[in-house]
Amino acid sequence: MTTRTQVLDPEVGKAMSALSAAAKKGLGDSGLAELVQIRASQLNHCAFCLDMHLELARKHGVSEKQLDLLNAWEEAEDLYSERERAALALTEAVTVLTEGFVPDDVYERAARHFDDARLAHLIGLITVINGWNRLMVSRRIPPGGHTW
Repeated sequence: MTTRTQVLDPEVGKAMSALSAAAKKGLGDSGLAELVQIRASQLNHCAFCLDMHLELARKHGVSEKQLDLLNAWEEAEDLYSERERAALALTEAVTVLTEGFVPDDVYERAARHFDDARLAHLIGLITVINGWNRLMVSRRIPPGGHTW
């Protein structure tokens, strides 16, 4: 394996952290924010972010059952509200972008559950966790070592 830097420019880290904080605050639902960040991190195979956000989700009262079955949320209908399911579908669409864009039906589903401001914050949150995932995965940062 090629040696990779584990150094993150402090200014980049501060900017990313500020964007994360603003998006979470604007979304106004810390449990949902953690579910979204965990799902994106699962898709992006980011062990560092999974470790951190699973711990935070537990602190914010997300159930163990929701965390256990998040990778199969579509089949675990009873565990997630329609609002959570809309957010998770949007998370997957923004993270994967298989069609080159977010499908209209996925966006419209989310728009039924979030007003314009909260939807903007949700998209911001999905965008920034994808950025964090890419920063950590590209440098192969192992789980653990996060501080609050």
